[in-house]
Amino acid sequence: MVDSLGIVLATLRAADVEAVLEAATAAMLSQPNGVPRQAIGDGVDLVVVVGGDGSILGVARDVAHTGVPVLGVNRGSLGFLADIAPEQIDDKVRGVLAGDYTVEDRFLLEACVRRDNRDVEAGVALNEIVVHAGSMSRMADFRLLVDGEFVYDQRSDGLIVSTPTGSTAYALSAGGPIMHPQLDAVVIVPMFPHTLTSRPLVVRGDAQIGVRIGGASTPKVSCDSQVDLDLEPGDEVRVVKHPHALRLLYPLGHNFYESCRSKLDWATRLGGR
Repeated sequence: MVDSLGIVLATLRAADVEAVLEAATAAMLSQPNGVPRQAIGDGVDLVVVVGGDGSILGVARDVAHTGVPVLGVNRGSLGFLADIAPEQIDDKVRGVLAGDYTVEDRFLLEACVRRDNRDVEAGVALNEIVVHAGSMSRMADFRLLVDGEFVYDQRSDGLIVSTPTGSTAYALSAGGPIMHPQLDAVVIVPMFPHTLTSRPLVVRGDAQIGVRIGGASTPKVSCDSQVDLDLEPGDEVRVVKHPHALRLLYPLGHNFYESCRSKLDWATRLGGR
C-alpha cells in the first residue's frame, strides 16, 4: 500500500501537479499538512484512491456532493471500482493527467429511518442498503412497499436494496442479477426468504422504496457494510436515490464486460484448466 501511494505521489509531482494528502495518508508517507477525510474533495480537481473497492465506497460518501471525479488504484481483490493495477500506476495516471480518460456517473442510495412519523437517522451507500434482523441466527418480518404501493410481506434474514454498481457485490452473492452500471434501476434482493417463490425485483432508479420492520429484537440498516443504523420494531426504512452522484474516472480502455470476464471467471470453460 505505502509503495503504491509513493508512486502515485511521485507521478503527480513529476507532472507538476500539486498534491493534497488526506491526514492518515500523509502520516503513512511522513508528509506534513494532511487534510481531514471529510474535506478531501474541497478545492481539488481529482481524488485518487489507493486501496480496494471498499476504500472507494467510503470516499464516495465524502466527495459525491462536490462533483470531483475519483480515480481508483486497486490494492484490493476484485477491483470493479478501482481499475488501475499497481504496476500500471505511472503510465495510467500520466495518461489521465493528459486527458486520456472516461467518466462514469454512479448514483448512490440514501436510507432514512422513520419512527413515529419523524426521521431519526440517515445513511448513504454506493453499493447497497441492507435491512436485516441484526443477528445471524434470527429472522424478521419485512413489509416491502414501492412508491407507497404494497408489494409483499416476507419473513427472511433481510432485504438488500442495491444500485447497479452494487449488483456485482453483496447482491450478487444473494442471487441478484448483474446490472450494467449505467442502468437507472434498483434491485431488491431477499436474503434467505422463508418461501420458495421469492425472487429479486428490479424497479426504476427514482422509485421510493419502503421497508417496514417487525418481529426482530435488534434490527439494523447497513450502508455499504460500513455505516450501521439502529432500528426498532415498527420502524420504516425509506430508500431513495441520493441527490448527488459519484463521478468515477477510468483510463481509456476500461470495459465493464471485460471486468466481469476477468473478475468473475466468465472466461473459464467447464472442464478447462
